[in-house]
Formats: sequence, structure tokens, C-alpha cells
Amino acid sequence: MILRDDITKIVKSQRNSIINRNQGVIRHDIIKIHPHQNFAIILSGIRRCGKSTLLVQMMKKEENFYYLNFEDPRLIDFTIQDYEVLEEVFHQEYGFHDLYFFDEIQNLSGWEYYIRHLLDSEKKVIITGSHASLLSRELGTKLTGRNLRLELFPFSYQEYLEYTHKEDSDTSFNDYLFTGGFPEYIRVGLEEVLQNLLLDIIARDIIYRNNIKNPALITEIAVYLLGNIAREMTLSQLQKIFSAIGSVTTIASYISHLEDAYILFTLPRFSYSHKSRQINPKKVYAVDNGLIYANTTGFTEDYGRLLENLVFIMLRKKYRELFYFREKHECDFIVKEKTKVTRAIQVCYEVTSRNKDREIRGLLEAMEMFDLKEGYILTGKQEDLLTVDGRTIILMPARSFAG
Repeated sequence: MILRDDITKIVKSQRNSIINRNQGVIRHDIIKIHPHQNFAIILSGIRRCGKSTLLVQMMKKEENFYYLNFEDPRLIDFTIQDYEVLEEVFHQEYGFHDLYFFDEIQNLSGWEYYIRHLLDSEKKVIITGSHASLLSRELGTKLTGRNLRLELFPFSYQEYLEYTHKEDSDTSFNDYLFTGGFPEYIRVGLEEVLQNLLLDIIARDIIYRNNIKNPALITEIAVYLLGNIAREMTLSQLQKIFSAIGSVTTIASYISHLEDAYILFTLPRFSYSHKSRQINPKKVYAVDNGLIYANTTGFTEDYGRLLENLVFIMLRKKYRELFYFREKHECDFIVKEKTKVTRAIQVCYEVTSRNKDREIRGLLEAMEMFDLKEGYILTGKQEDLLTVDGRTIILMPARSFAG
């Protein structure tokens, strides 16, 4: 429990900080967010990617709203029983309104009951959270069918240009390829920012929440996977590498925790069989290239894998069903929409006489299997148009690809 006077002070101080806060670069995702009476809008994503800033940008467009940030250490004793007092404080300080903003709400046990109450009272609610599993579990109990989900990622390339006041160019794109999109890292340029961020996320969103018995080991796994993005791997292979872990089940749970915290994503090999997708090797990608570069040592000149990781994030923002393709040859990405594969995409930073046949073979095999007339090879800066066996292959810079 928390005293009414303390809640009042916290609410007022947080509100004042919003008024005085610079809203920064307007996030492009803001146009997707429209408060609804019957649905809670859920903004989820990795810590420090800009969710709170996006809330500020939305609130600066509104005159009448309520706001509370549950990351505030002064709210450590706030419980579900304090919601009634919070409502009274909101009404006393700001009058009666219908729009609520809550930041990092997953920190509060039982939050979904309050949100459901607000929705049943025809209020509009927008909340943020940094842990996919926690949000999904609570949403699935009390808010089934009553929520709309939007995932926020670090800055896109266009947002990066706006933030840094740079012009679009090959040099700017290559800078972004290694820097990534975390605003604080772009601003100060210190790798320690992203090294500390990784450790902080693992500590707060994984170790603390899941009672991990070997904290150092899950950090080692995270760093190892960040250093091996875009490569096939299996749970049994990882268990052999990290032999201190007794079972592949534990390895699987650790990877799941890293995904829930938005650090990593796994990409399955395409198969019409769900069981085969579970058994086959998967590829791992990271939420941000800067996070890779700051926490590993093998990417100093590896434009190719960083570009592939960036393309994965571009696609992951837009599509839910993504796969890689491997039969006789390999294609980096397959996009499935509803019941049909609609895109086949290969990634190659620079297509040369030495790698051209390999890249085309994998892409063409996927195009033939799914009867696609067009396929893409996304590059660093090359553009070309090829016709092979009656099918069109488009080479284009990744930053120009709209999906």
C-alpha cells in the first residue's frame, strides 16, 4: 500500500516532467495508434527503444489525460488495492477524463484487472511494456479480444537520419548498419551504453522475473547468439557448447526468455509441417545491429551478416510469418501471408562474379517452389534487373525496399 499524499506527489511530478520533456524525433509508428473505447492499445518492445518517448509524443497531442509510469521507484509499494486511490487523485488533480496512459505496466501485479475495469467503463487506455510473455499471459486471461498490439523497435534508418540530421547516402546507411537505432547510443557513441543495456535487460527482465539459477550462463548464451546471428543452430548444438546446462529443455527456456525480452528472435526453416518447423535448425537474429556490434567481436567488417540482420528486422516489423528456405540451396527470407508465400528475399551486401550464382540459385529455387514471378536480392547499394528462366530478379539497396 502507498499513502494518498505520496500518490498525489508522484502523479503531479510525473505530469510536470512530461510537460518539460523534449518530444524528440516523431516516431513513424505514431500514425498507427488510435485510442479506442473498447480496446487497450499495447505498445511493447525492448527497453530504451523509445516507448516512453512515443507516449510523450502522443500525450503532447492531447489536452486531457491521465498518466502514470510504473518504473518510478517511488511506486515500489503500489499494489492493485491502490487503484481506487489513484483514480481519486486523477480526478481531484485533473478533472474527469476518458484517456489513460500507463508506462511499463507489467511491473505491477494484477494490472490487467484494472485495465479491464477501465475498458468496461468505456475508457481509452494506452499502455507500454518491455516483456512480451508477461504482457501476453495477462492479456490472454482478462483482456482476450480487448487489446490491439503494436511492437516498437529502435530507430529505423529513416528515423536515424532525422535524429542525426544526416542526408540519405551510402555512407549514412553504412554508419547506421553498425550503429543501429538505440537513441541514447546514437547520441553519446559509447559502446558501454549498449553493453550495460544488455546486462540490465537480462538482470531485470530475465533473471529477476524467472529465478534463473545461473545468471552468468544466460548472459554467455546471449552474447554467443548475438555473435552468431544469421547462422543455423539447434538446441542440441547449443547444449554441447554450454555443457554446464543439463538439458536442451533448459536451453530452450533460456532462448525463450531472451525472445520475451526482445533481445533476440528465432527464425524457423520453412515447412508446411509445424512439427518439422520445431525440429529443424533455426536461425537467430537480434533486435538491433548496434547491440550486436557493441557486445561481440566478430563484426568489424562483416557488412553481409549485419545487412541480413537489418533486413530481418525490417521484415519482422511488417510480417508475422517469416521463414528461411533450404532445400538444395538456401534463400534467406520467405514471407507467408495467410496461406500463401508472397515474397522470396535474398540478402547480399555486394553481388560479385564469385557469389552471384549461389545467391541466384537459392532465390530461384524458392521462387519456383512457391510460383513467384518476382524475387529480390537486397544489397548495400547495387541496383539491377535480371531475368532468369522467365522469372524476374530485382537487385536493389536494402534501404529502398518497402516490403
